Amino acid sequence: MAVMTEASLPIALDGARKVRGNLTQTRIRWMIFAIFIGFSLVGGRLVQLGMVETDTRIEGQTRDVIQASRPPILDRNGLEMAVDIRVPSLFAEPRRIIDVDEAAEALLTVLPDLDPQWLRQRLSGDKGFVWVERELTPAIQERVMRLGIPGIDFITESKRFYPGMNEASHILGSVNIDNQGIAGIERHMDGENVALLQELGLARGNALAPVQLSVDMRVQHVVYSELLDALTRYQAIAAAGVVMDVNTGEIVAMASLPDFDPNEPATALVKDSFNRVTSGIFEPGSIFKTVTMAAALDSGAVNITDQFDARFGIRFGRYTIDDFHGKHRILSLPEVFKYSSNIGTIRVMQAMGKENYRAFLTRMGFDQRVPFELPEMRLPSVPKEFSEVGAATASFGHGLSVSPLHMVTAYSAFVNGGNYVPPTLYKRAIEEAQPLYRQVLQPRVSEYIRYLLRLNAIDSGGSGSRMNKLALGFRVGGKTGTAEKVVDGRYSSSKVTNFFGSAFPLDNPRYAMIIMVDEPKRENPQSGTTAGWNAGEVTGRIIKRIAPMLGIQPDFRPEVDAALVPPVLR
Repeated sequence: MAVMTEASLPIALDGARKVRGNLTQTRIRWMIFAIFIGFSLVGGRLVQLGMVETDTRIEGQTRDVIQASRPPILDRNGLEMAVDIRVPSLFAEPRRIIDVDEAAEALLTVLPDLDPQWLRQRLSGDKGFVWVERELTPAIQERVMRLGIPGIDFITESKRFYPGMNEASHILGSVNIDNQGIAGIERHMDGENVALLQELGLARGNALAPVQLSVDMRVQHVVYSELLDALTRYQAIAAAGVVMDVNTGEIVAMASLPDFDPNEPATALVKDSFNRVTSGIFEPGSIFKTVTMAAALDSGAVNITDQFDARFGIRFGRYTIDDFHGKHRILSLPEVFKYSSNIGTIRVMQAMGKENYRAFLTRMGFDQRVPFELPEMRLPSVPKEFSEVGAATASFGHGLSVSPLHMVTAYSAFVNGGNYVPPTLYKRAIEEAQPLYRQVLQPRVSEYIRYLLRLNAIDSGGSGSRMNKLALGFRVGGKTGTAEKVVDGRYSSSKVTNFFGSAFPLDNPRYAMIIMVDEPKRENPQSGTTAGWNAGEVTGRIIKRIAPMLGIQPDFRPEVDAALVPPVLR
């Protein structure tokens, strides 16, 4: 048996300790290496995840776009015409929904109008975000949240609200479900003139600065209510009107019926609800005789003191053009206008020549769109060249079609000293408007037109006399226009579109207005269907109400009208 000596025992113990120490260090090193590898993997994954852009869009739209607001729209006095309100919209994350059927059944208890099959399809799959229902009420939001369904949530977005409902629908237009402008001034704000709006500090991204329009909602309400009354009173199929500041070009009011509710954009798709002021073109009838008088007087070929033979109709081939209520005698130029003589108006046009007359229509912009903010515009229909009979019928407003906006812009130029000023729906000071002036008439001719318009209102034989009785004291002048409509390729005497073009106060012109009543009927057995009985009376009722709002005081002094008479006729 071997006996361990005292010398060999410490050596064995030291070797064992050394082996165990080396093993521990090795294990520690491996542990540190494993921890390092683990942290490296986690760190690498975090870096990878940090570099990945998570798609949080809802059906292609980012949340900031969904939640973006539009600037409020104000009338010229600061009254809100369009504002944004915040509403909750429901969306789902299908990949987070545990039980699709259970989630669908729960949602249908709060939103029973949803189609069950459609809802299940929306909640199925691995999409990130899908819409379920938009623009809900806070009460509905609370009920859905109480269901506690995983993968169902809300986002607050903006919804456009129009306090005035239908009253200014054709001016404002509307927005779609994503709060993007699709018509009217709303579309214009988002569209072709964004650069101008940014320059004015009105763009969507600039702290939502309000957009102020030229419209006066007090006047807008009066025009709208009187047109609504006209539809009932005269059993008309449509009516429209526009009021323009003759010195700045600002549109103070504009309405067209039938219309729509901008809070429900789908109502704009109803038949015949288009804007007749801008996107409707019509044969204007005798309100166009004012254009003919202005053209001839400005050309110098005709004087205010001239006389014209209206004893007999004018023959063109097989056709003879005569007067509706002809005097069949020699007429002075003011009488031609006052009695609305077709014969006399043709003679006036022929004195200047059809080529010069056609050139004047171009000068007035009747063969192109009016420069204006609304996208709903239509090209006028004016022949490039006139035949003899074409020029004759055009002189009294037949054979060509223009919009009421064309006419109100022309009437403004005719009474403001002869300056064509582009119309606008944005507020514009006189200092901003004057650089835009384009001289189209001599100031002297503008004075003649003011006299003719006023004569037609105050003389008992004038077609504007009924209008003037309703708006006494406000020095209104105007011209009627009764245009027969084309039915089955022929003019119909039973269906007419009536117009009344006016301006006031004519001793110091500030506003021009065009009123249209389409296919009116007799108000009573004693009345008629020509423009003086309907469009003229609507004009008188509107001016009686809006003139005081616009700071125009009544003045009954006879010397006011006497001052409008040209010296050569006194």
